[in-house]
Amino acid sequence: MVDTFLSVPEFFEGEIGESLQSRTETLSLFRELGPPDLCHALKTNGRKDLGSYHYVSGVDASSSATLATYITGLSYEMEHNPSWYSSKNPYKLKGGVYCCFNAFSRVDLRVEVCIPGTVLTYVLNARGERQEATPELWQETYLSAVLRAILYADDTNYRLAGYRKLDPIPTMEHELRFLLAAENLFFKGWQLGSEPEVQVATIVLNHLSSGILKYFGEASRWEQAVNLFEKLWSREPDVATLVARSYLGMNQEVKAVQIMHRALHQNPNNYVLLHIQCDFLREKGKLDWATRLAEQAVSCAPSEFMTWSKLADCYVDAKQYSAALFTLNSCPMFTYNERDLHRLPQAVRTHLPIRPLAAQSKLLDEDSANDNETDVALLRLPAPALRGTFASAYKILTKLFSQIGWDELLKCRSEVFVMEEEYRSSNTNENDVQQQESVGASDTMQRPVPAEFASNQEPGQGKKEAGHWMSFTEKRLCERWLDNLFMVLYEDLRIYTIWRAELAHYQAQSMPFHKTATDWEILGELALRLHRPVEAREAFLECIQQKFSPKAYQRLLEHCADANNVEQTLSMALHLTAYNYRWYADSVYPGSVAMNLFKLIKNEGLSKVSNTLISMRPPQAMLRLMQKQYFAYAQEFRIPGSQY
Repeated sequence: MVDTFLSVPEFFEGEIGESLQSRTETLSLFRELGPPDLCHALKTNGRKDLGSYHYVSGVDASSSATLATYITGLSYEMEHNPSWYSSKNPYKLKGGVYCCFNAFSRVDLRVEVCIPGTVLTYVLNARGERQEATPELWQETYLSAVLRAILYADDTNYRLAGYRKLDPIPTMEHELRFLLAAENLFFKGWQLGSEPEVQVATIVLNHLSSGILKYFGEASRWEQAVNLFEKLWSREPDVATLVARSYLGMNQEVKAVQIMHRALHQNPNNYVLLHIQCDFLREKGKLDWATRLAEQAVSCAPSEFMTWSKLADCYVDAKQYSAALFTLNSCPMFTYNERDLHRLPQAVRTHLPIRPLAAQSKLLDEDSANDNETDVALLRLPAPALRGTFASAYKILTKLFSQIGWDELLKCRSEVFVMEEEYRSSNTNENDVQQQESVGASDTMQRPVPAEFASNQEPGQGKKEAGHWMSFTEKRLCERWLDNLFMVLYEDLRIYTIWRAELAHYQAQSMPFHKTATDWEILGELALRLHRPVEAREAFLECIQQKFSPKAYQRLLEHCADANNVEQTLSMALHLTAYNYRWYADSVYPGSVAMNLFKLIKNEGLSKVSNTLISMRPPQAMLRLMQKQYFAYAQEFRIPGSQY
């Protein structure tokens, strides 16, 4: 095509500017960090104009000049398109608009470029009114853009077609700019919102603090985080939680304990700090002490999901299973809000070019498997649809199941909650009720009999004033959402049991066991949910034998990196890097591939990891890309292990 970019994705508009209008109309709906940046391009061949757009993140949004440079740089993509020269009326870039959402002030900052000619910068609020772009708004916009790139690097909700990802912090100079902006705006971070498990964002629990911790923590570069947080600590005592967490990341435990001790004397009700101390003690095997701290955190913040879920998790570790189930039922659940995205008008044409290096890698073969016969029962499993607090609660429930099994879990459930038959008739014969509630033989599974539930029960209901604060003298009603999670777990276990029984049967008969690649991918995720890592790895390996699956490769990458298997980790990283590059992700870090490779470099040293990759003799294009991206980045930012 003579009107397309060589290596940049595009969605062509039916009416020029309709993507910008759609974004304007949905500005009032954005609640947290906002959507990815939108770049609109206007092209002309002298007789006809065309409008197209694409999503992008990682572009330096610190000034109108940097955003204008991104737009004008698209001209290079057209001027070097080979088909350009074969046309009598080639299209040229006439101009463009770059849109970047300011998550602090809830406005859209836009830069309009005319080629050649002027650059117009303005701010658009939720009412569609234009405002001046002040230096303060620019800094907020810049930091918002960086945080989106950091926090949503691997977010499945942001796996959008035509989404171009660039490095948000490509050099140390850019990192200094990020640190300065983070310091200046730190105490406004609560305005950005927080993770879905947090009910009320605070100074230390918000997207800004999470972005800082993720950026420095996943690369094991905690010193920079400590330097920033210690400066802020002098202005706000609660920042001690972030200082202590960073020192623990550096393995300076004595320093961290001293900070926690001092901070808790100043504010004994700091539940975030109590949680950090709780996790520290759990790692040391001091489960009783950790549980007492988790109980104290619940008393400090009884309306937060995090405090109740942490306590339930501690009870599971301490093998107090009835208490764990009782506490899990007390968790206040929040409605999950989807990530900020806006629906754009249907594109009349889509251009998703394959970049030459991606084709040269020879590592992608996504169409080698026919998944038309994917098992419908697998596709209908409800667990993958869980989000936010419900997904977190389900993890605790599956952890409890993995320790005591299905039979004991149902028994524990009937001891804690009023069962339906008990509720309906107190004169029911006790043996009959127990018979209805029990499961069958070990090779079968019955659906759990419903517990009686209450949908509007207050968190902590049933808490006793005398004696132990969590008393179980009476059964309580089961929340509707927890009753539903038991059914979700039942479906997971039913499918898992069928899978393992069928596999054992075929193996006993020395017969091949056939599943589609998508079946294997879903089964791998199912096994992970049920804490069966060996079976999960087997399923993911079966999956990638049939087709390229980024999800399966991602799970195997994590497994191999945790096992410190250098060659296998590099193999998985090669495939994922080729895939990411194919889909316009030029960013190195943050991201799971970089994080797992940096873990290897920290443990084994950069020289060994680099030499191992060379010895594997990957395609030259991929070898150069890996060296240029991850290894050069490790040296530039002095990742631990890069010096040897």
